[in-house]
Amino acid sequence: MYGKKGKPTSESQRYRMHVKAGDTVQIITGKEKGKVGEILKTYPKVSKVIVKGVNIRTKHVKPQQEGESGKILTFEAPIHSSNVMHYSEKEKIASRVCYTFSEDGRKLRQLKKTGEIIDQ
Repeated sequence: MYGKKGKPTSESQRYRMHVKAGDTVQIITGKEKGKVGEILKTYPKVSKVIVKGVNIRTKHVKPQQEGESGKILTFEAPIHSSNVMHYSEKEKIASRVCYTFSEDGRKLRQLKKTGEIIDQ
């Protein structure tokens, strides 16, 4: 992190993202546009997420020992969090998120278009 005049600072910065692991999202831009999946992992420092079944990559792995054969691995690569939007399974529509409070005072995430509560 850099402070005034480009000098490095030691204090850490808190990052916030609009999605969490376990949320259902729709891809809104890029070659995977329109696909729907669940967020498996988030990387808040670089603002990226891994979505199940989206942005599949293949990696060719050399054999490590003699007599072993090589492998072709497939895995989900991270995409930027700005390219995903919360998705309502009931209404089949993507929506932004707003925040409301429950009766017991907990802060809840709610879809703007449908009014559906995301947090349980």
